[in-house]
Amino acid sequence: MNKVVVITGASSGIGKATSIYLINKGYTVYGLSRSEGDVEGCKYIKCDVTKKEEIEVAFNTIYDEAKRIDVVINNAGIGVSGAIEYATEEELLDIFSVNVFGVVNVCQVAIKYLRETKGKIINIGSVAGPMTIPFQAYYSMTKTSVESLSEALRMELKPFGIKVTTVLPGDTKTNFTKNRKAPKVAADKLYHDRIIRSIRRMEKDEEKGVSPFKVSKVIYKVMKRKNPPVKVVVGFSYKFLVFLKRLFPDRLVNYILYRLYAK
Repeated sequence: MNKVVVITGASSGIGKATSIYLINKGYTVYGLSRSEGDVEGCKYIKCDVTKKEEIEVAFNTIYDEAKRIDVVINNAGIGVSGAIEYATEEELLDIFSVNVFGVVNVCQVAIKYLRETKGKIINIGSVAGPMTIPFQAYYSMTKTSVESLSEALRMELKPFGIKVTTVLPGDTKTNFTKNRKAPKVAADKLYHDRIIRSIRRMEKDEEKGVSPFKVSKVIYKVMKRKNPPVKVVVGFSYKFLVFLKRLFPDRLVNYILYRLYAK
């Protein structure tokens, strides 16, 4: 019997690429997203991760049909750009609702099914978690939260044989930056030019970034490992950057990121 994988945010980007990759590896893949995707062989279920009742219905449907759930990949996420001074409470709640509370919702529903198979939870974080990016503060905050959640969950679920790992991609060719939500309150001349430069820099970084299929390959390797690591950074250059961050003084790292994304 094929192992069953559930992927949130499966209709585009890393989620879509991972669906394709895992289907080609022989997995049965269910994609949860607010809009139906177009990957042949992926079984899509319309689901908003901010609504727990929809998640419960989706997982019940999957279990009734497939009789098992082996891996859950929490990939759904959104971004928002802008200065902290002008960001609204609504923006903060929106991004945390999807990027953090959505992950919590899915994990809470999935655990009872994964307990049966001693399965795995793979949460998609970001290098922007350990390396906070200016004018993307709320996004960095959510990804740091996902790491903390994963580490705690890994310890809590260890007696049940459920493994939890965070995968941290860096810049990936997915148009994620271009698709970020625009700030609800436009920044005035104090920030405007710097924000535009910062976003353009991130878009260029993304254009030069890794293929989403490279992230999918890392996810697959985590799935195959009997004892997967607590976290995995995707790509040598980003592993090196995260390593250097631990070595260098915080003041120096902060200055470098300022020069790159906030000057």
